[in-house]
Amino acid sequence: MSSTVQPLFSPPAGIELVEIWPGGPLDGIVSRMTGYRETARRHIRMREPASLTVPLILSFGEPFAIGLGRPPTEADRIASFAAGLYAGPVLIESFGASACLQIDFSPLGARRFFRMPMHELADRTILLDDVLGNAGLALRERLGNMPDWESRFALAVDFVSSRIGAGKTPSAEVREVFSGIDASGGRAPVSRLAARAGWSRKHLAERFRAEIGLGPKSVARIVRFNRALAAARTGNCNWAGIAADCGYADQAHLTREFQNLAGLTPAAWRAGLA
Repeated sequence: MSSTVQPLFSPPAGIELVEIWPGGPLDGIVSRMTGYRETARRHIRMREPASLTVPLILSFGEPFAIGLGRPPTEADRIASFAAGLYAGPVLIESFGASACLQIDFSPLGARRFFRMPMHELADRTILLDDVLGNAGLALRERLGNMPDWESRFALAVDFVSSRIGAGKTPSAEVREVFSGIDASGGRAPVSRLAARAGWSRKHLAERFRAEIGLGPKSVARIVRFNRALAAARTGNCNWAGIAADCGYADQAHLTREFQNLAGLTPAAWRAGLA
């Protein structure tokens, strides 16, 4: 685990954010842990584009409202939960009194922790006790009673480390194909990667859904889109150039993917970074 808890630079007003990047036995399984606390009573709206993160939210404040691909309603309020991969934007609302510790699992590491077929978690949120039982509820209670983020992160690292030993790792073939997708920025043909792994495209799709949560084409689509987001964050707003560099047919293709995976036009997404 990183030796110190790192506050995030320039968090939004009224929000406390801190992070760690665990290493050691959690390397490749957990990409990040984040502490989140709202410090001012106000209505907060957030939007998360599609990503390859499988989050576990351990809440010790008021519930969030979570909408998959749409604005959330009162019926969507949920406190502690896990969420699988989703090929679309996630809209989040809170009201100034939420606090949580979020554990972000990698797509190849999530199955070892959750010990379930990952398609059962994809495209949805599931209550904490339905995925971790009483152990998860006890963890949440202990986190809420701790005095600082450093203590909470240490407990979370210990909890995750204690679970992953008995979990199943993705198959060598799934790992190989995922690596090929990631290394190519989502541009490598899935049929070629499947043939290299010695599987049919149908069997590969079935194994990806079971071991990661989405099929390989959906995973490749999200990888490519996140490469485009990363390029745009560097200050390069030549959308036609980004589209070409990331393997889109043209700028219109990239714009459609923004609408599908972020729920915004490229210009609106970029304006939200300001």
